[in-house]
Amino acid sequence: MSSRAAEPNSVPPPSARVQDAPGSIVERAGYKPELRRSLRFFSMFAIAFSIISITTGIFLNYGFGLAYWGPASIWTWPIVGVGNLMIALVVAELGTRIPLAGYAYQWSARLVNPTYGWFVGFAGLLYMAVGGGAIMLQVASPLLLSEFNIDTPSPHLVLTVAIILMLLPLVINIISVQVAARVNNVAVFTEIIGTVVFGVLLLVLWGVRSKPTPYGAGILVNTTSVYHNPTWYAFTLAGLLGAFTLVGFELAADMSEDAVDPRRSVPRGVLWAVAGSALLGMVALIGFTLAIPDLKAVEAAPLPLLAIASYWLPSWLVKVFVAFVVFSMFSILVVGTGAQGRLVYSLSRDNMLPFSGPLRKIYPRSQTPVVALLVFGVIDVGVMIYGYFQSSSFGTLVGATAIIPYIIYFLITVAYAVKRRTTDSLPGSFSLGRWAWPVIGFVLAYTVVVMVALSFPAPFHGSDKMLGYALALAAVWYFGGLLRRLKNGTAGVKPISDMADEP
Repeated sequence: MSSRAAEPNSVPPPSARVQDAPGSIVERAGYKPELRRSLRFFSMFAIAFSIISITTGIFLNYGFGLAYWGPASIWTWPIVGVGNLMIALVVAELGTRIPLAGYAYQWSARLVNPTYGWFVGFAGLLYMAVGGGAIMLQVASPLLLSEFNIDTPSPHLVLTVAIILMLLPLVINIISVQVAARVNNVAVFTEIIGTVVFGVLLLVLWGVRSKPTPYGAGILVNTTSVYHNPTWYAFTLAGLLGAFTLVGFELAADMSEDAVDPRRSVPRGVLWAVAGSALLGMVALIGFTLAIPDLKAVEAAPLPLLAIASYWLPSWLVKVFVAFVVFSMFSILVVGTGAQGRLVYSLSRDNMLPFSGPLRKIYPRSQTPVVALLVFGVIDVGVMIYGYFQSSSFGTLVGATAIIPYIIYFLITVAYAVKRRTTDSLPGSFSLGRWAWPVIGFVLAYTVVVMVALSFPAPFHGSDKMLGYALALAAVWYFGGLLRRLKNGTAGVKPISDMADEP
């Protein structure tokens, strides 16, 4: 049952509310405040910054960019950076106007209707279920094993370690959101050290010619690649480097009900994280690319950045480098697990999921949605195992992780456009003002281009199939149970106009 149907007396009358207080925001939306507000601005910034994780994105996709458009592939990064910063502006305004757990579901359901919100929310659940498994299976597990000098592990060992790495963040989030926040706060510094500091270090070593290298600055525009495709096709695939990485920042909004001052901390955290990641990531990419010692050897390496680092740095320092990288990847899952639990909790308190009663339960001691975390933790592992058995786990998992956020961005921007004037009547600390419609138009066009680019190329056909299965599953539940709940009023949310009314 939704919180409104199950707890009709839980929301104080309008006269008892203080509109700008975080607790009253939740009450005005029709809910009883249950999550502990303990996350301040730096924690919200850390959530957005660590889920973007330039370390993970660059490590996972640098070789993919090299293979399709050579070293020049790094110049797709600033293009995606500008586009995604425009998306972040939309997220920032919605986050300050509707600061509720369940971000994309809440925004879409209130701005359009609960049916629309269900499919957007389901896309959010799919994104979180796919992303963590992709990172753990593809990179974190092999890198961690390499720290123990297991350089050629069996696929089953890689999968086993990946499963363990996925379960640890689950335990951390069950303990408390404060423990998870501490991990993410540390991850801000490991991200900077693990990518930017080492990228700059390699740049310096290249600059002083500490070791011989046949390339000068011209390598930055070198398009020598493994595959020979038309320029537009190669450029599009190279764009995965930024398209995969500079996403996820909206998950800070998903933790709004854990934030002390969400109307200020969410928009600031999101914008600072995207802008900082785009800038710092570009610095690191230039450093790594200039330091390429042998282009053919690096393009052939399973982990190109490790091949570059191993040429310039002593083995012990490479291991330190890898340790920072693994921790940064681990922190992504800590953030993703917590955000997923909030999205499940948000959907369940509106009776939008099967077994919503247990899934919406908050345990008083930790003030966390433990059942939601456990159930979807098992689902996440299952999705990763599905990807493991595909012929191309990279194309299936990473491809899906890349395209799903842009589907969500497109859908929430459509919802935002539908009720833009209504959102103006809601209080908030960030507003696009007269720039709102130009930004909306740009974001809609940009996300369509990215979705097309990440759908048609052959390497992503596995992810297209996964998306098709997921959409069918969402439709089965919608027509098989949810539609009946929506019709009889036991599921769904209040329209945005109810939140906009003055108390």
